[in-house]
Amino acid sequence: MNDSSWGTPPHAGYWGPSDQGPAQGAAPAGPTYDAHDAQHTRPMPIVPDGPAEPRYGGDQDDDRGAARLSGPLFRDEQFRDEAFRNDRFRDETTSAQPNAAAPQKQNPEPMPDSSQPAPAPQKKSAGRDLGAAIGVGVGLGAVIIASLFFVKAAFVGVIAVAVVVGLWELTSRLQERKGIKAPLVPLALGGAAMVVTGYVRGAEGAWVAMALTALAVLVWRMTEPPEGYLKDVTAGVFAAFYVPFLATFVAMMLTAEDGAARVLMFLLLTVVSDTGAYAVGWRFGTHKLAPRISPGKTREGLAGAVLFAMVAGALCMQFLIDDGIWWQGLLLGLAVAGSATLGDLGESMIKRDLGIKDMGTLLPGHGGIMDRLDSLLPTAPVVWLLLVLFVGSG
Repeated sequence: MNDSSWGTPPHAGYWGPSDQGPAQGAAPAGPTYDAHDAQHTRPMPIVPDGPAEPRYGGDQDDDRGAARLSGPLFRDEQFRDEAFRNDRFRDETTSAQPNAAAPQKQNPEPMPDSSQPAPAPQKKSAGRDLGAAIGVGVGLGAVIIASLFFVKAAFVGVIAVAVVVGLWELTSRLQERKGIKAPLVPLALGGAAMVVTGYVRGAEGAWVAMALTALAVLVWRMTEPPEGYLKDVTAGVFAAFYVPFLATFVAMMLTAEDGAARVLMFLLLTVVSDTGAYAVGWRFGTHKLAPRISPGKTREGLAGAVLFAMVAGALCMQFLIDDGIWWQGLLLGLAVAGSATLGDLGESMIKRDLGIKDMGTLLPGHGGIMDRLDSLLPTAPVVWLLLVLFVGSG
C-alpha cells in the first residue's frame, strides 16, 4: 500500500463521536446517508454478538448497508480511517474482511539471517588463467632456447614469424576499432625482410629495409580510394617501425660471437623485470604509477622491477657475457626496467585508445603475440646499444 494515503481525512459522509449528528446507535435521517454515499464508503462491518448476519460489500451494497453505518461501527476515528483506506486501495473484486488489521507493507525486505556466516573477503586475483599462462610460457621458452642455441638461423625465423603475427594483430585491431586500413601485405613482407637483413647486414641493412617498407606502404595504399589515405599510411609506417624494426635489434645481437648469450640475457632481464614488477606490485602496491594509462601498475611495482632487474643484470654480465663486469649489469638492469615499463605503458596507451584489453587471443593466459612483445620491443635497442658500449659488437 502506498504510505502517502496514511493521514488522509475521512470521507465527508462519515459520522463519528466528535461529529455533529445523531446520537450513538441511532439510524441516520435525511439525505445524509443515501445509497450513493454508502457505495463510496463501504465500511468494513463488525459482526455483532448473536446470530450471524449477511455481509454487505462490493456490488451488493444497498440501503440496508447504509442503515448499518451508525452505532458501534464508528466508535472512534481509527476504524473510520481504516475503512476509508481499505475502500480506496482495495481490489474491486474482493469483499471487505471483518476486523481488518492495519495494512501491511507490500514486498517487505527480507530480514538478514543472523545464522548465516558473513561472506569471506575476496582475495586478490591475477586476472588471468595462471595455469595456462605458465604452460604457454614454458612452451615458448623451450622453442626459443632450442632454436637459439642449436641453429641461429632458426631463431631468426622465430623472430620473423612473431613479427608477422604481431603486425596482423595490430592492423586487425586498428581496422576493427578505428577503421584504419594499414596495408598488411607490404608490412608483413617488409617486416620479415627487416629481420633477415638486420641479421645479415647489421644496422645498415635494417635501416634500408625500413625505408623500403615505408615506401611500399605508400604505394600499396594508392590502389584504393583516396579517402583515409593519410591516416592509413601513417598507421602503416608506425606499425613498420614499432614491430619489425625494433625486433631487428634482437637479430643484430645474435650476430656476435656470444650472440646466443646476449639474446638470452636480454630475454631474462625483461622477464625478470616484469616478474618483479608484478610480484612486488601485487603484494605491496598502493601508489598508482600511471592511473590514466594502466591503473594496475604501481610505483612499488616499478621499484620491484628495478631491484630484480639490477640483480639479474649483475649476475648475467658477470657469468654470461664475455669480458662483462657486474657493475655494468647493474646499469643494464636499471635501463631494462625503465624501457620495459615504458614499453608496457606504451602498448597500454594504444589498447586504451582502441578500447580493448588484449591485442589478440592466440596465447591462452597471455592474450596475443603483441601482448608479450610490448616490453621486449623497446628493450631490444637499449640492450643492444649498451652491450656494444660495454663489451663491443663482438
